Amino acid sequence: MADLNKETTPEINEVEETVEEKRKPIDPSVEGIQLFYEKNKQTINYVGGGLLLLVAAFCFFKLYYLPEQDKEVANEIFWAENYFEKDSFNIALKGGPMVISTEGQKSMKGFEQIADEYSMTKTGNLANYYAGICYMRTGKFQQAIDFLQKYSGNDEMISSIALGATGDCFLELNNVDEAIKFYLKAAENSKNNFTTPIYLKKSGFAYELKANYPEALLAYERILKEFSKTAEGLEIEKDIAKVKALGNL
Repeated sequence: MADLNKETTPEINEVEETVEEKRKPIDPSVEGIQLFYEKNKQTINYVGGGLLLLVAAFCFFKLYYLPEQDKEVANEIFWAENYFEKDSFNIALKGGPMVISTEGQKSMKGFEQIADEYSMTKTGNLANYYAGICYMRTGKFQQAIDFLQKYSGNDEMISSIALGATGDCFLELNNVDEAIKFYLKAAENSKNNFTTPIYLKKSGFAYELKANYPEALLAYERILKEFSKTAEGLEIEKDIAKVKALGNL
């Protein structure tokens, strides 16, 4: 009988161990997630579905809508650029003439309309620059500033010219301080032998208008030092001599 008890004891222990294993508590973190999901299943499903729709909409916008818009606006801006190159700035800006397109005869769009209707495209952004230059060339300087400041392209030359043209417009409006600010921005935007000496010289001239001859001298001397072989650099010594005389420097 004693032997029988000894033989059956391990089996009882094994059963108890199995029961204990089954009674092990559920990981509270997993249980919490499970309970949270059960309580908020409908909301979670709605949110998840909404996120999927947002992702799908973004992909459609980025991969299909914008490329199609870019193709469309490239055809639109061709005519405006053509008139811009002929110095027909009002037509380039406002559009109007009938042109032949793939869709047949139609009224061309000017830079102003293109910038508005295709604002999310690179070409629409470029149209802001063109519109600003058109307004500047027709003497409407505040409108020019408004469009030039909307331009936000990465092209180093165009972005520098846009800043410099903004400075020109402020100078025409007798806001010399703002003109200097934009000339210096244009000079530093992309250091090169074309735009940098041009806008350094313009900043020097604007400083002269304020009778700030020391700052004008600094701008001119920088041209002589860093850009001596450019068109501005070859003539800058005359300006240096002038401001030294005017400012007793």
